[in-house]
Amino acid sequence: MQVSVIETPQLGDRSYLIHDGSVALVIDPQRDTDRVVKAATDAAVRITHVAETHVHNDYVTGGLGLAAETGAVYLVNGADNVQFDRQPITDGDVITVGALSVKAVATPGHTHTHLSYIVTHDEEQAVFSGGSLLYGSVGRTDLVHADDTVKLTRDQYASVRRLVSESASAASLYPTHGFGSFCSSGPASGASASTIGEQLDSNHALTDPDEEHFVRELIANLTAYPSYYAHMSPANTAGPRPADLKVPESLNAEELGRRLAGGEWVVDLRNRVAFASNHLQGTVSFEYGDGSSFTTFLGWVLPWKEQLTLVGSHQDVENAIRDLSRIGIDSPDAALGTDPAQLASNVPVTSYPQMGWEEMLEIRPEDENVLDVRRVDEYRASHLPGAVNIPLHELLGRLGEVPAGRLWVHCGSGYRAGVAASLLERAGHNVVHLNAMFADAEASGVSLVHG
Repeated sequence: MQVSVIETPQLGDRSYLIHDGSVALVIDPQRDTDRVVKAATDAAVRITHVAETHVHNDYVTGGLGLAAETGAVYLVNGADNVQFDRQPITDGDVITVGALSVKAVATPGHTHTHLSYIVTHDEEQAVFSGGSLLYGSVGRTDLVHADDTVKLTRDQYASVRRLVSESASAASLYPTHGFGSFCSSGPASGASASTIGEQLDSNHALTDPDEEHFVRELIANLTAYPSYYAHMSPANTAGPRPADLKVPESLNAEELGRRLAGGEWVVDLRNRVAFASNHLQGTVSFEYGDGSSFTTFLGWVLPWKEQLTLVGSHQDVENAIRDLSRIGIDSPDAALGTDPAQLASNVPVTSYPQMGWEEMLEIRPEDENVLDVRRVDEYRASHLPGAVNIPLHELLGRLGEVPAGRLWVHCGSGYRAGVAASLLERAGHNVVHLNAMFADAEASGVSLVHG
């Protein structure tokens, strides 16, 4: 049995191609399925089956499109009320994929109808656990409905125990979530590989003998998750169409200027330092970089399904279109180029200062506010005395609460603060972007309130 791992670090997820050297099963493919097809081509195998562990809450699946493209059988839990044709699969069903035996195991918790798959080839076994058993943790249990969270947490506790009882200790474990995904509910270990036996020794969901304690601790440590999650399950239930990854023709200067004048969302993909130094008035900064923060925060912060225009290099725009398609944001327009003055000569170019902690200590007057745009749980752990906390994902809805006067905006690394500074400037505020690691604040001489 061979397993090809298809990483999506932008969302903290993995998809898998499992094959016997001839035919293959794909589990939890992302919407940009060309990566999966390439993996199958590189392995010289034919995809005959595509399986979902659950109706996903954090991305739009590529399963339906991949099955149609390859002629594969599409396996989805028979209890899921989906609006497309698939082959229903349920707890205990065994499917043969070439020389592989694939057993479905009901593992409710992350969702009510979650399945895991135990794949066996001769004496070798691998477990594909989706959002059930993760490396060091389990999938979060609060994504379905608040009224279901306690029951799903109890289900999760029981499910992972059942899953390991039906698996070999030496079986390799392959979860979909847990690599930075907000679908992880606890202290995911950061490991890149593990086995069932290793998780039995170290995973808090398996080592905690007290179910009530586990339920209390897991729920108490659940933090905010992206608002776009609310749109993923409906899209996956309806059956998403294939992604369109083409880069559109670049807008001309007049049209870009018209969109900015009309208050449309124009997103500058350049790094936050370049954006702060010069950008078109009215644009907002979502640094693309390697995309690891871009998709999550853009989908979380900006209004859902409003027209987007991406501004940046051809490569960044192309990558951003791919990333956004994974969360159902389709067909953004683009203005290709990295010189704001040339992109829209009829729009003013503006800037705001960027500083570090030492400069803040030297320059900031005591009457100027610090705005902390980290999550509430981060703020509660430690923060600057007197800092105002409005999490980035709440900022657009709470602009009326933003203090007057110049604002010194910070987060954990500088990324979220860069987004917030651009949103605040767009709304007419005078900002300083603290482009600094919060972990370095105290060593730089900044006093903090802990706990």
